[in-house]
Amino acid sequence: MKVLVTGTAGFIGSHLAMRLLARGDEVVGIDNLNDYYDVGLKKARLARFADDPRYTHVAADLADRPAIEHVFATYKPARVVNLAAQAGVRYAALNPHVYVTSNVTGFLHILEGCRHHGVEHLVFASTSSVYGANGAMPFSEHQSTEHPLTLYAASKKANEMMAHGYAHLYGIPCTGLRFFTVYGPWGRPDMSPMLFANAILAGEPIKVFNHGHHTRSFTYIDDIVEGVVRVLDTVPEKVATWDAVCPDPATSGVAPYRIYNIGHERPVELLHFIELLEQAFGRKARMEMLPLQLGDVPDTQADVAELIHAIDFAPQVSIEDGVNRFARWYNDRFTST
Repeated sequence: MKVLVTGTAGFIGSHLAMRLLARGDEVVGIDNLNDYYDVGLKKARLARFADDPRYTHVAADLADRPAIEHVFATYKPARVVNLAAQAGVRYAALNPHVYVTSNVTGFLHILEGCRHHGVEHLVFASTSSVYGANGAMPFSEHQSTEHPLTLYAASKKANEMMAHGYAHLYGIPCTGLRFFTVYGPWGRPDMSPMLFANAILAGEPIKVFNHGHHTRSFTYIDDIVEGVVRVLDTVPEKVATWDAVCPDPATSGVAPYRIYNIGHERPVELLHFIELLEQAFGRKARMEMLPLQLGDVPDTQADVAELIHAIDFAPQVSIEDGVNRFARWYNDRFTST
């Protein structure tokens, strides 16, 4: 089928595009190649599949309404995966308007495209950050997410609510995926695995917030992509047993709508993650211990029972295996002579 994927020059988007092409789908990719981080890395990701005749690239910004309308009218995708967004939780404190333009206005244009062109299923990226101040572990889709701690998280929460409204009003099946700390080859240079790898190999100190004691459901990129593909093939329906008096936020009785966590069920302490990087690279890290940053949560842990029930899959790659795969890719790309 023809799938529109936004953010194909990004970390998750590039991996997903390759997977869809490998299984025989036609992919229309959108990316604006902004300079939030190294454009050369984004172009290198695209170069892995841009010559495939089943791939069409469109250089456009989601906030450009005429451009997005043109993409939907011209290519008429059967299904859509929206991964494009202004990335970086902390960057939002410095550039809040960019987040709303990209993550809210841009998402509205995607919803409108789906509405007017009969899209069969919209899958969109949310984030574990929406759980915010919630301290009940593990995080479940059935819990409240009314207390986000950052504008980035709030923008993703807005996406979830907007999608439900459109699913109800126009019958567009929508599925939101709350990603938990994704890592692996071709990752973003502003995220901890790349920052740590760069610093360890350069002999420079790394900033370790919360003194390294917070935990994360680190999830390897291959597991994320497997989950996205299976969810894309699983179109949600209204839930007949949904209770409007005690409404479940993960499902809906008035709209074809679902929310799923995608994350590894085994949380890992940051200090252990750093230790595994040290072992993989054969170098010791110099660590600058710092307090927890404003907007960060101490811990995340994914409850993926609903994901398993829906698509018979949960992330499988262990942190030990994932870090070793990441280190091999890093060495091949950056340190091989």
